Amino acid sequence: MSFNCRIIFIVFLLFGTFAANAQIIRLDADTDEKIITINQLKFYQDATGNDNFDDIFYQPELFRSDPNFALKDFDPASTYWVRMKVNFPKDSEKQWIIEFYDQTIDHIEAYIPQQGGGFKKFVLGDQYTFDSKPFKHKNFEIPLDGQLQGIREFYFMFKSSSNADVRIAIRSVNRFIHYSLNEYYLYGLFYGMILIISLYNLLIYSAIREKKHVYYTFYILSVGVYAMCVDGIAYQYLWPSWPQWNQISYGVALFSLIFWALVFGQRFLNTNVRAPRLHVIINWTIGLRSALFLYALFVDNSIFEIRNIEIIPLSLIFYAGIDVWVRGYKPARFFVMAYGVLFLGFLSKALLTISIIPFNIISYYSLHICFLLEMLFLSFALSDRVRILKANRDRALKRIIIQHQENVKLKDKVNKELENLVAKRTKQLEEKNMLLEESNQKLYAQTNDINKINSMLDLDNWKLKNNIKEILQDRLINKNLTLEEFNKIFPDKISCYKFLEKLKWSQGYECQKCGNTKYSDGQSKLSRRCSKCGYDESITSNTVFHRIKFPIEKAFYILYITNNKQIQYTLDELSEMLDLRRNTVWNFKKKIESVYKSSDGSSIIIHDLFTAHLN
Repeated sequence: MSFNCRIIFIVFLLFGTFAANAQIIRLDADTDEKIITINQLKFYQDATGNDNFDDIFYQPELFRSDPNFALKDFDPASTYWVRMKVNFPKDSEKQWIIEFYDQTIDHIEAYIPQQGGGFKKFVLGDQYTFDSKPFKHKNFEIPLDGQLQGIREFYFMFKSSSNADVRIAIRSVNRFIHYSLNEYYLYGLFYGMILIISLYNLLIYSAIREKKHVYYTFYILSVGVYAMCVDGIAYQYLWPSWPQWNQISYGVALFSLIFWALVFGQRFLNTNVRAPRLHVIINWTIGLRSALFLYALFVDNSIFEIRNIEIIPLSLIFYAGIDVWVRGYKPARFFVMAYGVLFLGFLSKALLTISIIPFNIISYYSLHICFLLEMLFLSFALSDRVRILKANRDRALKRIIIQHQENVKLKDKVNKELENLVAKRTKQLEEKNMLLEESNQKLYAQTNDINKINSMLDLDNWKLKNNIKEILQDRLINKNLTLEEFNKIFPDKISCYKFLEKLKWSQGYECQKCGNTKYSDGQSKLSRRCSKCGYDESITSNTVFHRIKFPIEKAFYILYITNNKQIQYTLDELSEMLDLRRNTVWNFKKKIESVYKSSDGSSIIIHDLFTAHLN
């Protein structure tokens, strides 16, 4: 072999050794934590999902590196195998664990090397109960053998129905405890603020009874539940034994968040008055989003994975806030800030999902930060609205006080003028009283004469009414009363009710239920309540007029026309005459005819009843 060939061989050998070492995760005595992403490791995408550990273990050539692989490139239809080499320090007293950040991964198989050789299999994932985890923590952790030294190979299999963020952390137990306590402490502050703001708004609602505070409470609670689903806290504390529900809980919580955000926004901005067109668009958005939610819940759960669609309703309510603010509604300024921050939070989360912005603590918790700022701004918006209303009330009270003072001054002035006028008038009245006394004596005599004349007129009127009633009675008997003449007999529903009362209970009251004869007044006009069983019988009960939907005096006339064969009106004529719908007249006439058919001699009875009323 020539010298040049030897140089080339050595270079290739060194490059291969460097490339191999580049894939090794090195730990030392000073290292407490290493976080590795999938694009820093070799992995194999199994599109069929049929390979098992034995298949891939003996085929290392399947594993490839892809530094450009991002979260958006994850294929939920495939299974991903990841191989990781770790160089453990010798004679180290640290106890190591492996942790996976993404709590939404459905299925994880971890093959952990053992000190005595071979691998130990761990199965994790959010499709299993929470108690199956080796550590009772929101993330997935696997303890490592404390005796591991040198270079060890780890194999992991990932299967998820949604895009999985494959990040593997190797950290010491001390580091894990430290960061976990701090994280749970911050979670406690975050969810504690949500709970406190919710209770505060419920107390405000109990004091002022404005529904917007209830809607805001529901929205804040939805924010809390959604954040708990994203963080894995809900699975740990709320439904640890329901993995099926855990698969869709975040989708339900996200829908609740968007739904109450839109409802609260409508109520707070009063879009029904200030932006009617936007109000209609928001209502349509709520309806369509609800329909999509029901379809995803009962038909296709995979739709819950389309989270970026929530940008649309958030953009709509954000635009509505800007529009109402521009129109002059000052409380909308904090509302716009709040939903602007929330919009940025969802936007940053969406950009993180499609790998446009890099992963770090700020970007990972950006939505939580925006939720927190949004709650503060919305609280400012509600308090700002109360402050503005209070300022308006104070200005109104000040105007009332000023007006009251002016009224007092005006009253004093008017009182003085009135006192002067009263004094003048009193003198004039004293002079006129003498004249009135003389006039009263003359009027007294005239009054006696007028009373005599009135008595004679009353007698003449009584005779005239009797004559008119006799004429009407004759016309009723001859069946030729007009509507105007009929209305003189039954001018209103009270006269009709009294007529029915006379017919029903002229022989005494008897309860239709128990036969009792004692009663008291019922709830409706002229009804009677049984003193024994409490049955309340209306005046129209058990009559053809029961439960009619038009004035009873018109029903009386229809009954009269139906009974009177000499007066013939068409349904259209009766409808126009009585100002009723043609079907209403026709249905009531059919009801009357059915009563005639079921009761012999009904027409004679109706004729006699009207005649008896006239007498």
